[in-house]
Amino acid sequence: MNIGLVAHDAKKKLMQNFCIAYRGILSKHNLYATETTGILVENVTNLSIHKYLAGHLGGKQQLGSQIEHNQMDLLIFFRDPLTPHSHEPDVNDIVKLCDIYNIPIATNIATAEALILALDRGDLDWREMYR
Repeated sequence: MNIGLVAHDAKKKLMQNFCIAYRGILSKHNLYATETTGILVENVTNLSIHKYLAGHLGGKQQLGSQIEHNQMDLLIFFRDPLTPHSHEPDVNDIVKLCDIYNIPIATNIATAEALILALDRGDLDWREMYR
């Protein structure tokens, strides 16, 4: 399955730790990430990650396009809701696209853990029907 990884600056360390903890599961799938998040995760996990542009430089649009073309199965997007972002409309667009195209999305560690464990159990195999 194709898994997207995005993290705001204040959540990048959390993303690294999450990917370290679930490296075994993530290694079985195709990973995509915005540039900085992808580099940071790759450095600590040695996972192979396809990297988009930086999120605020077009990476979120690249991710959105992949969602719109049914080429994404799961998105983990650790957002920082306490810090204002000039690209907030891009963030809302990604969440909206996930809702429109039935892409499971986690925006916090609790939901991310639930989804990654569900993925490992095969609970997201229904996504294969959408392709």
